[in-house]
Amino acid sequence: MKTPALAALAALVLLAGCGGVRQSALNPFTWFGGGEAQDTLVPEGGFGAPQDGRAMVAQVTQLAVEPVQGGAIVRAVGLPATQGWWDAELRPDGDLRAVEGELLLRFVVAEPRRPTPAGTPRSRELSAGVFVPASVLATTRRVTVLGEAGPRSVALR
Repeated sequence: MKTPALAALAALVLLAGCGGVRQSALNPFTWFGGGEAQDTLVPEGGFGAPQDGRAMVAQVTQLAVEPVQGGAIVRAVGLPATQGWWDAELRPDGDLRAVEGELLLRFVVAEPRRPTPAGTPRSRELSAGVFVPASVLATTRRVTVLGEAGPRSVALR
């Protein structure tokens, strides 16, 4: 019983001593010219800003601002040219804030992955919404959602 415990203790002592040989010739990872370890995987120039490849919806058909606790939900319905458009979102150009009393949002959608038929208008409708906090609504008099065919606006107050 003493021999296995003594052998395990000796192995632990030997392993603890290996921490000081990280850059020495005794470390097998340095034997074949293993270069300097990189501190990060981030490229030299950085990753750059993410690009959103979605297009604006062809037409914004409905727009509503529905009050909820702590702000409001801006909800819009859009009509793309054909079926198959997806990933609908109401996006501000920058931060979500009103500029000169107007909150401007873009209704963007992702293109279908393969050609699709036009279908009926009802079958092409897409809905999107965004929560707007009360702090932004305090400076907002009008909400405008942009589509390709033009904007749709609703006045607040």
